[in-house]
Amino acid sequence: QVQLVESGGGWVQAGGSLRLSCAASRTIISFDSMAWYRQAPGKQRDMVASISPTGITNYADSVKGRFTISRDFAKNTWSLQMNSLNPEDTAVYYCAAQSPSSDYWGQGTQVTVSS
Repeated sequence: QVQLVESGGGWVQAGGSLRLSCAASRTIISFDSMAWYRQAPGKQRDMVASISPTGITNYADSVKGRFTISRDFAKNTWSLQMNSLNPEDTAVYYCAAQSPSSDYWGQGTQVTVSS
């Protein structure tokens, strides 16, 4: 069973930055993709950014130009650098990974952006 553990959430003022990291309990090279999702209160969970093992990235329109996803094979981690945060970015952020046999999710980390 693969475990994913997020870190880096917290509180920040509008315009600030945060960096989220996700640590996997096994090598990430075998994942088909790695991603970050978020879920605000009363809303569905939406994909924020994803990255393939070859480095191809995909972003939600609402975060393009502000968020950057990256991965580190040596550390078995992937990260989400979030800049120019605004209150609409407030949500629980989840890291996720997809393999041929299963999907994996972290427990979530709260990001709160105050105006």
